[in-house]
Amino acid sequence: MKFLVMGAGGIGGIVAAGLHEAGRDVLAFTTNGAIAEAVRQNGFRLRGAERSRAVRGRITTAPPEGPFDVVVLCTQPPQVEEAAAMASRALAEGGVMICLQNGLCEARVARVVGAHRTLGAVVTWGAAMPEPGVYDRTARGGFALGSMSAASQPSLEPVARALAAVAPVELTSNLAGRRWSKLAINAAISSLGTIGGDRVGALMRHAFVRRLALEVMTEAARVARAEGVALERVSGLDLDWLALGEHEARGSASPSLAAKHALLLGVGIRYRRMRSSMLAAIERGRPPAVDFLNGEITQRAAAHGIAAGLNAAVSRAVWAIARNEMSPGTAALRSLFDASQAKR
Repeated sequence: MKFLVMGAGGIGGIVAAGLHEAGRDVLAFTTNGAIAEAVRQNGFRLRGAERSRAVRGRITTAPPEGPFDVVVLCTQPPQVEEAAAMASRALAEGGVMICLQNGLCEARVARVVGAHRTLGAVVTWGAAMPEPGVYDRTARGGFALGSMSAASQPSLEPVARALAAVAPVELTSNLAGRRWSKLAINAAISSLGTIGGDRVGALMRHAFVRRLALEVMTEAARVARAEGVALERVSGLDLDWLALGEHEARGSASPSLAAKHALLLGVGIRYRRMRSSMLAAIERGRPPAVDFLNGEITQRAAAHGIAAGLNAAVSRAVWAIARNEMSPGTAALRSLFDASQAKR
């Protein structure tokens, strides 16, 4: 099997390096010349809990020429359709594409190459690229791999074996349930992390940040249920349980609400080194992916007549930061919290 990894940021670089170390035929593509030059000179430099090492691999900034059996889409969500269209010209007959993006990107890719050629992998580990060609794994985890249609299911096993060189792989028959749960988590953790401008561990120490996260995820869970999605656990988090009940939403203290805060404190400890990739994208001058997270929730909520005012406010705040109209920080999160409580 020949692999093409589209995108060489934190996730893409580690995926390309892992596949290469496993002896796979893999080419990475990036539009960033500094990343390509750094990898050509020094390899993919991996750091983290495992031993630090440099993995020599192939990378290009030129439109890739195939055929490739598997295309792994590792761009930010705003670039996923463009990346899928470019890679589709190099996709082998019978080849498949795998979405690693956060959000609900499989449907977008399926419109480019067909549902029968589209797989999705929910990523529950973290990565960062602090400088071109240097990759830190910031949190442990694996992949939940599923298909868009029955026609692409035969590809799951061989793709799972390949991705296992990067992180543990679990096959799922409910990709939508995993995707929506991860969407809710990202809409809280990544977007609030962008507004807060700090790592997850530091932000989750604040009770008002945890409350914002719970309310963001509650709105997302309501929309998912309206869409007919059966939510599934992701990273040990049960979104059906985390979603605030009526008395909890009113702010009433209860053992269950205390347990939910405690769980988010644990999330902060587990992912304490993780920093929002959306904030990193803004810092590199790229558009934030918030429209694919909180914006997606807000849009679908409107279609079902469901209130999602906090997700809408989070989207506006992230775009204000991207346009340099607001500075990230805990003060920005506090203002968001105060405004949300005033509307209750």
